[in-house]
Amino acid sequence: MKYQIMFDIMMILLSKKKLTAQQIASRYGISTRSVYRYIEELNVCGVPADVARGRYGGIKIADTYRLPSGYFTRDEYAAAINALSAMNSQVSDKNIVSALEKLQRQQKSEKRELSVCGNIIVDGGTWGDSKKFSEKMRVCETAVNEGKSLFVDYISREGEHSKRVIDPHILIFKQNVWYVYAFCHTKQDFRTFKIGRMKNASFTGESFEKRTFTREELDIDFYYTGENLIEVTFEIDKDSLAEAEDWLGIDNITPDKNAFTASLTLPDDGGLVNKILSYGGKVKVLEPQSLKDKVKAAAKRIADGC
Repeated sequence: MKYQIMFDIMMILLSKKKLTAQQIASRYGISTRSVYRYIEELNVCGVPADVARGRYGGIKIADTYRLPSGYFTRDEYAAAINALSAMNSQVSDKNIVSALEKLQRQQKSEKRELSVCGNIIVDGGTWGDSKKFSEKMRVCETAVNEGKSLFVDYISREGEHSKRVIDPHILIFKQNVWYVYAFCHTKQDFRTFKIGRMKNASFTGESFEKRTFTREELDIDFYYTGENLIEVTFEIDKDSLAEAEDWLGIDNITPDKNAFTASLTLPDDGGLVNKILSYGGKVKVLEPQSLKDKVKAAAKRIADGC
């Protein structure tokens, strides 16, 4: 009985409904304490059921979550829905109606496996991420196109974990990374959020009117100012040319005798040193000396630790 209730709660929440613990408890004749225990067990099983308080409070499952594609194939969904629809037309049974509604709701969430922006298919996630990134892109894209507010569970570059409501205005793609430029209700100002750093995202159920902004207002440097951007020159081995072109851009790389050189502006942070080291000596720093020293020091620490 317990697992039947848990499954039923999951299917109701997957219908994009937000319920309070008291509403769920009344529906199944259980205590609110049991409700919270069931929600905790769903989370342990990998179902991101979130308990939020305040204006947007309630229990819901993130809109970026869906059941595994192997739960039902599209043809199986269609066959099951057709069979139940035919049965429901002959026999009036609330259980059949309930099952039919659940299948129809889940079928809708299976229709788009990859986010589509116009004529572009977007799958910017890492290999093997089971399309989780594409689901976040789909939700952000819908929010931008339809002016829908989002409740996001976000982890910043500094490791700060926060939950906030945002009004997405535009999607931005830079350096193979997707961002959303949004008005943040917490900060009462525009912020740029990296979609890959969103743990979960859900529609709040409220819409917003887009605010006007100019291209110049966009935080297009994304956390980097003139103080931490440096002019660099690399020497690139021909064996690593293709990978370096993906990273630095073809336009920034020119032939130079038996190798290639690249001169451009990059953010001077720990990630830059790590990226250079990942090429195993196939990308060498020519300028500036300060960056050369950082790479040497990091390589020495690695060698000393072996």
